[in-house]
Amino acid sequence: MENNTQVFGLRAIIEAINSNKSIDKVFLQKELKGELFNELVQLIKKNSINSSYVPVEKLNRLTKGNHQGVVAQISPIAFHDFETLVDNTIASGVTPLFLLLDQLSDVRNFGAIIRTAECTGVHGIVIQKKGGAPVNGDTIKTSAGAVFKVPICKVDHIKDAMFHLQASGVKVIAATEKTNDTVFDVSFKEPCAIVMGSEGRGINPSVLKLADARAKLPLLGDIESLNVSVACGAFLYEAIRQRL
Repeated sequence: MENNTQVFGLRAIIEAINSNKSIDKVFLQKELKGELFNELVQLIKKNSINSSYVPVEKLNRLTKGNHQGVVAQISPIAFHDFETLVDNTIASGVTPLFLLLDQLSDVRNFGAIIRTAECTGVHGIVIQKKGGAPVNGDTIKTSAGAVFKVPICKVDHIKDAMFHLQASGVKVIAATEKTNDTVFDVSFKEPCAIVMGSEGRGINPSVLKLADARAKLPLLGDIESLNVSVACGAFLYEAIRQRL
């Protein structure tokens, strides 16, 4: 069965995957077995779909229907092809500004970032297929509808996106406290992409290592970090300030 944000039931989810539905995550009942269940698990792996094993009680809370031990969250938006978006943006003659979110997990932060990205003319937001916040009702509400206006792409890994951007002449700037350079010392005037890390861990070290530049926000108080959506807004508006 299906509603606006969910698909539940083994055959229904298998059909949704085979029909190329934009699925954010599949919840699987722990210790479930059977031929159809195994077929679904193989499809999830083949398509690199985010999934987790949960107690049946969680599935019962997610839906009142006969879920058969599986519930999938479907995205309300269609995701863009990353390489096509980058190539088309560059070909249009604008100075590209992209945003890469390295496993950001909070949907409200995600929504707030999308809203700011729309207001600052970001050409595309890139997230990972696994480990990041889903595009759901909370995301839509917090973004004030901006989620329908900014192209969002999913990639297997943020590093894949960085390699393609760099090969396309786009500078990748990491927002991190692990640098002496502030956001005011780095140039955002050329084609660039800003990488924001997750709420708890920041940017993955292997991702950070590949960045062309690093920048931090000066913090004058006792607290050592800003909320990621606030920090992202500061970075984007510094980019706009430099470009205007």
